[in-house]
Amino acid sequence: MTDNAADADTLLLTRQRGAVLHVMLNRPGSGNALSLGLLAELQALWDRLEDDRSVRVVVLEGAGKFFCTGHDLNEILASNEDAAEFARGMADRCNRMMQTITRLPQPVIAKVHGVATAAGCQLVATCDLAVASAEARFATPGVNIGTWCSTPSVALSRAVGRKHAMQFLLTGRLHDAETALRMGLVNEVVAPDRLDAATDELADEIATKSPYAIALGKRSFYRQLELDTAAAYDFAGEVAARNAGAADAQEGVAAFLEKRPADWPGR
Repeated sequence: MTDNAADADTLLLTRQRGAVLHVMLNRPGSGNALSLGLLAELQALWDRLEDDRSVRVVVLEGAGKFFCTGHDLNEILASNEDAAEFARGMADRCNRMMQTITRLPQPVIAKVHGVATAAGCQLVATCDLAVASAEARFATPGVNIGTWCSTPSVALSRAVGRKHAMQFLLTGRLHDAETALRMGLVNEVVAPDRLDAATDELADEIATKSPYAIALGKRSFYRQLELDTAAAYDFAGEVAARNAGAADAQEGVAAFLEKRPADWPGR
């Protein structure tokens, strides 16, 4: 994938570092709000990544002061369409983009340096992992302006406990990074000057693993969450059987027994 980080007019900046793709939301003047254009760029990128074996981990971040402040309210107000129709169309595009993240074979890590609100908070909750600066803040503030963060509530309620999700949604309060960590919205909180290194270390560690196992595991993880316990175990057994016969599993076991690094066939 081409490095376009020098293009200041691009809505989405990408930079590939080995097997890790760094993706930056690039609307700093609007708090990296998810305009229809930015949603389209993200969707197109995720669609391309599904078949890109050179990328094994994705790091998602925001330019400027904010990670992402949600949907672009100015774009909504400026639309000539019926408000309800426009909102539904934007929600449909955003919902598809968010769901594509969980369907990608590559893990996606949110690297959160600043504020993540509404659909921006949803984006953090949707990513497979999240590393946050101690200066990061999180909220679903729809109730503060007479709306309900309905689509963010879907991802949020699946990432944190029910009562924690309702606390976010009912209060609209801006929560600090340590609170987000305690609630399970993020995996790790680090000092601001450690955010780059901590995120790179996590991404690089995952990139050394079997690409086949990572893709299979991510897909099966989200699938089993939708099932009851008995069905989940039955499904997991099928996945384990399929995994056992894979070339990556055979190479991994051989490398472990021979005390050498694995040379993954899927690379």
